[in-house]
Amino acid sequence: MLKRSLTALFIPAFACAALNAQVLSSNHLHQPTLTPQNSGTTNGLIAVWPVNPQVVWASGRAGTFTVSTDGGQTWRAGVVPGAEALQFRDVQAFSASVAYLMSIGTSGDPTEFRIYKTEDCGATWTIQFENQNPNAFYDGLAFWTPHRGIAHSDSVNGVFPDLRTTDGTTWQDISNNMPPALPGEFSFASSGTCVTTQGGRNAWICTGGSDIARVLATRDGGDTWNAYNTPLVSSPSAGAFTVDFRDPHDGIVGGGDLDPGDPDNARTAISNDGGQTWTLTNPPPVTGAIFGLSYVGHSGGGVGDNGRAVVITANDGGAAWTPDEGNTWFALPGVSGFWAVAFATPKAGWLVGTDGRILKISF
Repeated sequence: MLKRSLTALFIPAFACAALNAQVLSSNHLHQPTLTPQNSGTTNGLIAVWPVNPQVVWASGRAGTFTVSTDGGQTWRAGVVPGAEALQFRDVQAFSASVAYLMSIGTSGDPTEFRIYKTEDCGATWTIQFENQNPNAFYDGLAFWTPHRGIAHSDSVNGVFPDLRTTDGTTWQDISNNMPPALPGEFSFASSGTCVTTQGGRNAWICTGGSDIARVLATRDGGDTWNAYNTPLVSSPSAGAFTVDFRDPHDGIVGGGDLDPGDPDNARTAISNDGGQTWTLTNPPPVTGAIFGLSYVGHSGGGVGDNGRAVVITANDGGAAWTPDEGNTWFALPGVSGFWAVAFATPKAGWLVGTDGRILKISF
Protein backbone atom coordinates (compact mmCIF):
# COMPACT_ATOMS: atom_id res chain seq x y z
CA MET A 1 0.00 0.00 0.00
CA LEU A 2 1.50 3.31 -1.08
CA LYS A 3 0.33 5.06 2.08
CA ARG A 4 2.45 2.70 4.17
CA SER A 5 5.31 2.66 1.68
CA LEU A 6 5.95 6.35 2.37
CA THR A 7 7.28 5.32 5.79
CA ALA A 8 10.29 3.74 4.09
CA LEU A 9 10.68 6.13 1.16
CA PHE A 10 14.34 6.81 0.44
CA ILE A 11 15.41 9.98 -1.26
CA PRO A 12 18.97 10.16 -2.62
CA ALA A 13 21.22 12.76 -1.05
CA PHE A 14 22.34 15.74 -3.06
CA ALA A 15 25.45 17.78 -2.41
CA CYS A 16 24.55 21.14 -0.94
CA ALA A 17 26.38 24.45 -0.70
CA ALA A 18 25.36 27.92 0.33
CA LEU A 19 23.56 29.51 -2.56
CA ASN A 20 21.25 32.26 -3.63
CA ALA A 21 18.19 31.40 -5.67
CA GLN A 22 18.84 33.24 -8.91
CA VAL A 23 15.64 34.10 -10.70
CA LEU A 24 14.84 36.32 -13.62
CA SER A 25 12.49 39.07 -12.56
CA SER A 26 11.69 42.56 -13.71
CA ASN A 27 10.17 43.38 -10.33
CA HIS A 28 13.39 43.22 -8.29
CA LEU A 29 11.85 40.57 -6.07
CA HIS A 30 13.27 39.61 -2.72
CA GLN A 31 15.20 36.41 -3.37
CA PRO A 32 15.74 33.70 -0.75
CA THR A 33 19.21 33.00 0.56
CA LEU A 34 19.82 29.36 1.54
CA THR A 35 22.61 28.44 3.94
CA PRO A 36 23.44 24.81 4.92
CA GLN A 37 23.69 24.08 8.64
CA ASN A 38 25.03 21.10 10.58
CA SER A 39 22.05 19.39 12.23
CA GLY A 40 24.19 17.14 14.42
CA THR A 41 22.75 13.97 12.86
CA THR A 42 22.84 12.04 9.59
CA ASN A 43 19.41 10.51 10.21
CA GLY A 44 16.78 11.77 7.81
CA LEU A 45 14.76 14.73 9.10
CA ILE A 46 11.05 14.85 8.33
CA ALA A 47 9.54 17.75 10.32
CA VAL A 48 10.67 21.16 11.55
CA TRP A 49 9.19 23.76 13.90
CA PRO A 50 10.78 27.16 14.60
CA VAL A 51 9.51 28.65 17.86
CA ASN A 52 11.17 31.97 17.05
CA PRO A 53 14.24 33.06 15.05
CA GLN A 54 16.55 31.51 17.65
CA VAL A 55 14.81 28.34 18.88
CA VAL A 56 14.17 25.63 16.28
CA TRP A 57 13.26 21.95 16.62
CA ALA A 58 13.39 19.21 13.97
CA SER A 59 12.65 15.49 14.06
CA GLY A 60 12.93 12.40 11.92
CA ARG A 61 14.09 8.84 11.55
CA ALA A 62 15.58 6.47 14.12
CA GLY A 63 13.91 8.28 17.02
CA THR A 64 15.84 11.46 16.26
CA PHE A 65 15.21 15.03 17.32
CA THR A 66 17.52 18.02 17.10
CA VAL A 67 17.22 21.50 18.57
CA SER A 68 18.99 24.82 18.13
CA THR A 69 18.86 27.83 20.44
CA ASP A 70 21.03 30.14 18.35
CA GLY A 71 19.20 30.32 15.03
CA GLY A 72 20.76 27.14 13.69
CA GLN A 73 24.42 28.05 14.14
CA THR A 74 24.70 25.00 16.39
CA TRP A 75 22.34 22.04 16.82
CA ARG A 76 22.06 19.45 19.58
CA ALA A 77 20.74 16.12 18.32
CA GLY A 78 19.42 13.24 20.41
CA VAL A 79 17.46 10.00 20.26
CA VAL A 80 14.41 9.42 22.43
CA PRO A 81 15.03 6.32 24.60
CA GLY A 82 12.86 3.43 23.50
CA ALA A 83 12.02 5.10 20.18
CA GLU A 84 15.10 4.08 18.25
CA ALA A 85 13.01 2.12 15.70
CA LEU A 86 10.43 4.88 15.26
CA GLN A 87 10.14 7.85 12.92
CA PHE A 88 9.10 11.20 14.31
CA ARG A 89 6.89 12.57 11.55
CA ASP A 90 5.93 15.72 13.43
CA VAL A 91 7.34 18.09 16.01
CA GLN A 92 5.64 21.06 17.67
CA ALA A 93 7.47 23.21 20.18
CA PHE A 94 6.87 26.25 22.36
CA SER A 95 10.30 26.99 23.81
CA ALA A 96 13.77 25.53 24.12
CA SER A 97 12.34 23.38 26.91
CA VAL A 98 8.87 22.30 25.77
CA ALA A 99 8.21 20.22 22.65
CA TYR A 100 5.91 17.45 21.41
CA LEU A 101 6.82 14.63 19.02
CA MET A 102 4.53 12.30 17.06
CA SER A 103 5.87 8.92 15.97
CA ILE A 104 5.01 6.29 13.43
CA GLY A 105 6.50 2.82 13.22
CA THR A 106 7.55 0.44 10.49
CA SER A 107 6.94 -2.93 12.14
CA GLY A 108 3.14 -2.91 11.95
CA ASP A 109 2.73 -2.59 15.73
CA PRO A 110 -0.14 -0.12 16.25
CA THR A 111 1.35 1.07 19.55
CA GLU A 112 4.24 2.65 17.64
CA PHE A 113 1.98 5.62 16.92
CA ARG A 114 2.74 7.75 19.97
CA ILE A 115 2.83 11.31 21.26
CA TYR A 116 5.84 12.28 23.38
CA LYS A 117 6.46 15.45 25.34
CA THR A 118 9.54 16.99 26.91
CA GLU A 119 9.66 19.87 29.37
CA ASP A 120 13.42 19.83 29.96
CA CYS A 121 14.96 20.52 26.56
CA GLY A 122 14.80 16.87 25.48
CA ALA A 123 16.68 15.43 28.44
CA THR A 124 13.63 13.28 29.28
CA TRP A 125 10.46 12.41 27.36
CA THR A 126 7.04 11.27 28.55
CA ILE A 127 4.68 9.18 26.42
CA GLN A 128 1.31 10.95 26.54
CA PHE A 129 -0.51 8.77 24.01
CA GLU A 130 0.10 5.25 22.72
CA ASN A 131 -2.27 4.05 20.02
CA GLN A 132 -4.27 0.84 20.55
CA ASN A 133 -6.41 0.97 17.38
CA PRO A 134 -4.99 -1.65 15.00
CA ASN A 135 -6.05 0.31 11.90
CA ALA A 136 -5.24 3.88 12.92
CA PHE A 137 -2.37 5.78 11.32
CA TYR A 138 -1.60 9.09 13.01
CA ASP A 139 -0.15 11.60 10.57
CA GLY A 140 0.37 14.89 12.37
CA LEU A 141 -0.49 17.19 15.23
CA ALA A 142 -0.90 20.93 15.68
CA PHE A 143 -1.46 23.27 18.62
CA TRP A 144 -3.16 26.56 19.38
CA THR A 145 -1.36 26.99 22.71
CA PRO A 146 1.14 24.91 24.71
CA HIS A 147 -1.82 23.09 26.28
CA ARG A 148 -4.40 22.97 23.48
CA GLY A 149 -3.89 20.88 20.36
CA ILE A 150 -5.20 18.18 18.03
CA ALA A 151 -3.78 15.02 16.46
CA HIS A 152 -5.08 13.53 13.22
CA SER A 153 -5.32 9.92 11.99
CA ASP A 154 -6.34 8.22 8.77
CA SER A 155 -9.94 7.08 8.74
CA VAL A 156 -10.92 3.74 10.25
CA ASN A 157 -14.23 2.22 9.12
CA GLY A 158 -15.43 5.60 7.88
CA VAL A 159 -14.40 7.52 11.01
CA PHE A 160 -11.41 9.74 11.78
CA PRO A 161 -10.19 8.70 15.28
CA ASP A 162 -8.74 12.14 15.95
CA LEU A 163 -7.56 13.38 19.34
CA ARG A 164 -7.54 16.64 21.29
CA THR A 165 -5.76 17.88 24.39
CA THR A 166 -6.93 20.81 26.47
CA ASP A 167 -4.34 20.50 29.23
CA GLY A 168 -1.15 19.56 27.38
CA THR A 169 -1.06 16.24 29.20
CA THR A 170 -4.03 14.01 28.36
CA TRP A 171 -5.61 13.30 24.97
CA GLN A 172 -9.30 12.66 24.33
CA ASP A 173 -11.00 10.98 21.37
CA ILE A 174 -12.97 13.50 19.26
CA SER A 175 -13.94 11.08 16.48
CA ASN A 176 -17.61 11.87 17.07
CA ASN A 177 -16.89 15.51 16.21
CA MET A 178 -15.35 14.69 12.84
CA PRO A 179 -17.18 14.57 9.49
CA PRO A 180 -17.72 11.12 7.95
CA ALA A 181 -14.76 9.90 5.92
CA LEU A 182 -14.92 9.04 2.25
CA PRO A 183 -14.06 5.45 1.26
CA GLY A 184 -10.31 5.00 1.62
CA GLU A 185 -9.72 8.56 2.81
CA PHE A 186 -6.47 9.23 4.64
CA SER A 187 -3.79 11.87 5.09
CA PHE A 188 -0.05 11.91 4.44
CA ALA A 189 2.54 11.92 7.23
CA SER A 190 5.22 13.32 4.94
CA SER A 191 6.05 16.45 6.94
CA GLY A 192 3.56 16.70 9.80
CA THR A 193 1.80 19.51 7.96
CA CYS A 194 -1.41 17.76 6.89
CA VAL A 195 -2.91 19.57 9.88
CA THR A 196 -2.44 23.22 10.80
CA THR A 197 -3.88 25.66 13.33
CA GLN A 198 -4.34 29.42 13.27
CA GLY A 199 -5.47 31.89 15.90
CA GLY A 200 -7.13 30.49 18.99
CA ARG A 201 -9.67 28.07 17.51
CA ASN A 202 -9.17 27.58 13.75
CA ALA A 203 -7.71 24.39 12.29
CA TRP A 204 -7.55 22.66 8.93
CA ILE A 205 -6.73 19.06 7.91
CA CYS A 206 -6.03 17.99 4.31
CA THR A 207 -6.70 14.50 2.95
CA GLY A 208 -6.33 12.20 -0.03
CA GLY A 209 -6.63 8.50 -0.78
CA SER A 210 -10.18 8.64 -2.05
CA ASP A 211 -11.61 10.12 -5.27
CA ILE A 212 -11.66 13.66 -3.81
CA ALA A 213 -8.94 15.49 -1.90
CA ARG A 214 -10.61 17.41 0.89
CA VAL A 215 -9.93 19.93 3.62
CA LEU A 216 -11.60 19.44 7.01
CA ALA A 217 -12.06 22.70 8.92
CA THR A 218 -13.03 23.75 12.44
CA ARG A 219 -13.73 27.23 13.79
CA ASP A 220 -14.38 26.24 17.39
CA GLY A 221 -11.29 24.39 18.54
CA GLY A 222 -12.37 20.99 17.25
CA ASP A 223 -15.91 20.84 18.61
CA THR A 224 -17.42 20.81 15.11
CA TRP A 225 -15.93 20.27 11.64
CA ASN A 226 -16.93 20.76 8.02
CA ALA A 227 -15.46 19.06 4.93
CA TYR A 228 -14.70 20.93 1.70
CA ASN A 229 -13.52 19.64 -1.68
CA THR A 230 -10.25 20.74 -3.28
CA PRO A 231 -9.26 20.49 -6.96
CA LEU A 232 -6.07 18.54 -6.25
CA VAL A 233 -5.72 15.08 -7.79
CA SER A 234 -6.71 12.28 -5.42
CA SER A 235 -6.38 8.49 -5.60
CA PRO A 236 -5.00 5.66 -3.41
CA SER A 237 -1.54 7.22 -3.98
CA ALA A 238 -2.44 10.90 -4.29
CA GLY A 239 -4.12 13.81 -2.60
CA ALA A 240 -3.50 16.90 -0.53
CA PHE A 241 -0.36 16.48 1.58
CA THR A 242 0.19 19.83 3.27
CA VAL A 243 -1.82 22.90 4.25
CA ASP A 244 -1.06 26.29 5.77
CA PHE A 245 -3.13 29.39 6.59
CA ARG A 246 -1.76 32.89 7.12
CA ASP A 247 -4.97 34.27 8.65
CA PRO A 248 -8.52 32.97 9.24
CA HIS A 249 -9.39 33.35 5.55
CA ASP A 250 -6.32 32.93 3.33
CA GLY A 251 -4.66 29.56 2.96
CA ILE A 252 -2.81 27.26 0.58
CA VAL A 253 -2.84 23.49 0.12
CA GLY A 254 -0.33 21.37 -1.78
CA GLY A 255 -0.08 17.79 -2.93
CA GLY A 256 0.39 15.43 -5.83
CA ASP A 257 0.89 11.73 -6.51
CA LEU A 258 3.37 9.29 -4.94
CA ASP A 259 3.13 7.03 -8.00
CA PRO A 260 6.52 7.39 -9.76
CA GLY A 261 4.73 6.74 -13.05
CA ASP A 262 2.71 9.94 -12.62
CA PRO A 263 5.21 12.56 -11.38
CA ASP A 264 3.65 15.65 -12.91
CA ASN A 265 0.74 16.27 -10.55
CA ALA A 266 2.47 18.55 -8.05
CA ARG A 267 -0.10 21.26 -7.51
CA THR A 268 -1.17 23.95 -5.08
CA ALA A 269 -4.53 25.62 -4.56
CA ILE A 270 -5.50 28.68 -2.55
CA SER A 271 -8.56 29.70 -0.56
CA ASN A 272 -9.71 33.12 0.60
CA ASP A 273 -12.81 31.99 2.48
CA GLY A 274 -11.32 29.89 5.25
CA GLY A 275 -11.06 26.71 3.17
CA GLN A 276 -14.62 26.48 1.91
CA THR A 277 -13.60 26.90 -1.74
CA TRP A 278 -10.26 26.32 -3.46
CA THR A 279 -8.76 27.53 -6.74
CA LEU A 280 -5.77 25.93 -8.45
CA THR A 281 -2.72 28.16 -8.77
CA ASN A 282 -0.20 27.90 -11.55
CA PRO A 283 1.74 24.66 -11.02
CA PRO A 284 5.05 24.92 -9.16
CA PRO A 285 8.14 23.78 -11.14
CA VAL A 286 8.67 20.53 -9.20
CA THR A 287 7.93 16.86 -9.79
CA GLY A 288 6.31 14.32 -7.51
CA ALA A 289 4.16 15.23 -4.55
CA ILE A 290 4.68 18.38 -2.51
CA PHE A 291 5.49 17.07 0.98
CA GLY A 292 5.44 20.38 2.82
CA LEU A 293 4.86 24.08 2.30
CA SER A 294 4.85 27.19 4.43
CA TYR A 295 4.03 30.84 4.31
CA VAL A 296 7.09 33.00 4.88
CA GLY A 297 6.69 34.24 8.42
CA HIS A 298 3.84 33.29 10.72
CA SER A 299 1.46 35.72 9.03
CA GLY A 300 2.74 35.32 5.50
CA GLY A 301 3.14 39.08 5.32
CA GLY A 302 5.95 41.51 4.77
CA VAL A 303 7.57 40.01 1.69
CA GLY A 304 5.22 39.82 -1.23
CA ASP A 305 4.06 41.16 -4.55
CA ASN A 306 0.78 43.05 -5.05
CA GLY A 307 -0.30 42.25 -1.51
CA ARG A 308 -0.01 38.49 -2.03
CA ALA A 309 2.05 36.21 0.20
CA VAL A 310 5.32 34.35 -0.25
CA VAL A 311 5.23 30.55 -0.01
CA ILE A 312 8.01 27.92 -0.07
CA THR A 313 7.49 24.24 -1.00
CA ALA A 314 9.54 21.18 -0.12
CA ASN A 315 9.53 17.76 -1.77
CA ASP A 316 11.80 15.08 -3.15
CA GLY A 317 11.44 16.36 -6.71
CA GLY A 318 12.68 19.88 -6.05
CA ALA A 319 11.70 22.96 -4.10
CA ALA A 320 10.17 26.23 -5.25
CA TRP A 321 9.00 29.60 -4.02
CA THR A 322 6.34 32.04 -5.09
CA PRO A 323 6.25 35.79 -4.37
CA ASP A 324 2.51 36.03 -5.05
CA GLU A 325 0.78 33.03 -3.47
CA GLY A 326 1.09 30.74 -6.48
CA ASN A 327 0.60 33.00 -9.46
CA THR A 328 4.33 32.98 -10.28
CA TRP A 329 6.78 30.25 -9.25
CA PHE A 330 10.55 30.01 -9.22
CA ALA A 331 12.58 26.84 -8.66
CA LEU A 332 15.29 26.76 -6.01
CA PRO A 333 18.23 25.52 -8.14
CA GLY A 334 19.91 22.35 -6.91
CA VAL A 335 17.59 22.01 -3.91
CA SER A 336 15.97 18.58 -3.65
CA GLY A 337 15.28 15.84 -1.13
CA PHE A 338 13.78 18.10 1.52
CA TRP A 339 10.64 17.01 3.35
CA ALA A 340 9.50 19.97 5.40
CA VAL A 341 9.77 23.74 5.60
CA ALA A 342 8.68 26.28 8.23
CA PHE A 343 9.31 29.91 9.13
CA ALA A 344 9.46 32.00 12.28
CA THR A 345 9.99 35.27 10.35
CA PRO A 346 10.87 36.06 6.73
CA LYS A 347 14.54 36.01 7.74
CA ALA A 348 14.32 32.79 9.75
CA GLY A 349 13.04 29.70 7.97
CA TRP A 350 14.33 26.14 7.64
CA LEU A 351 14.17 23.27 5.14
CA VAL A 352 14.95 19.79 6.51
CA GLY A 353 15.47 16.52 4.67
CA THR A 354 17.45 13.40 3.95
CA ASP A 355 20.68 12.54 5.75
CA GLY A 356 19.98 15.15 8.40
CA ARG A 357 20.35 18.05 6.00
CA ILE A 358 19.15 21.50 7.03
CA LEU A 359 19.05 24.71 5.01
CA LYS A 360 18.31 28.03 6.64
CA ILE A 361 16.18 30.30 4.43
CA SER A 362 16.05 34.07 4.66
CA PHE A 363 14.53 36.80 2.51
